[in-house]
Amino acid sequence: MLLRGSGTTGPWGWLTLLLVACAVWASEITFELPDNDKQCFYEEIVQGTKCTLEFQVITGGHYDVDCRLEGPDGAVLYKEMKKQYDSFTFTASRNGTYKFCFSNEFSTFTHKTVYFDFQVGEDPPLFPSENRATALTQMESACVSIHEALKSVIDYQTHFRLREAQSRSRAEDLNTRVAYWSIGEAMILLVVSIGQVFLLKSFFSDKRTTTTRVTS
Repeated sequence: MLLRGSGTTGPWGWLTLLLVACAVWASEITFELPDNDKQCFYEEIVQGTKCTLEFQVITGGHYDVDCRLEGPDGAVLYKEMKKQYDSFTFTASRNGTYKFCFSNEFSTFTHKTVYFDFQVGEDPPLFPSENRATALTQMESACVSIHEALKSVIDYQTHFRLREAQSRSRAEDLNTRVAYWSIGEAMILLVVSIGQVFLLKSFFSDKRTTTTRVTS
């Protein structure tokens, strides 16, 4: 059960996400982190449980964010500043509520889109008797191998989707900058052309005025 806390600039409310009803809790969330804001998430973890936190900034600014993980006693287990992506694995030292926060407080005008995957506990065995003393049958071994391969495929698909989203964001940002630069160049070219026309007209006007004065 993952609880989402409120940010610093406005209440988001409490949101309870029931994602997997088994021995392992896995939470994958993509959320928007406004500028000068902070979002925290809370998880009840039992002592001795192995947990993994993985995150990546998909869009916004320099694709960086601050991340901080605290234990029930307030001890800092993990802290990184302005990271684009990272992964951290730890084992809960005590029972209680663990808190991890993503901060964009160092940014004054850039929104970020952040993805994180928080896994609590180990995957349950595919077969109830998988840990028995006797060897698995050929069919069971094949099922276990396929299961592990499919988990790897899911992980690869997730990373490729994140990379595609990040690349698309960068391409759209570059396209916007090129469009603005082209508009700016067109405006500068127009101003220069008009200026040249008026400059040439001023040359002929001065000549006509000089000729008129000489004739007089």
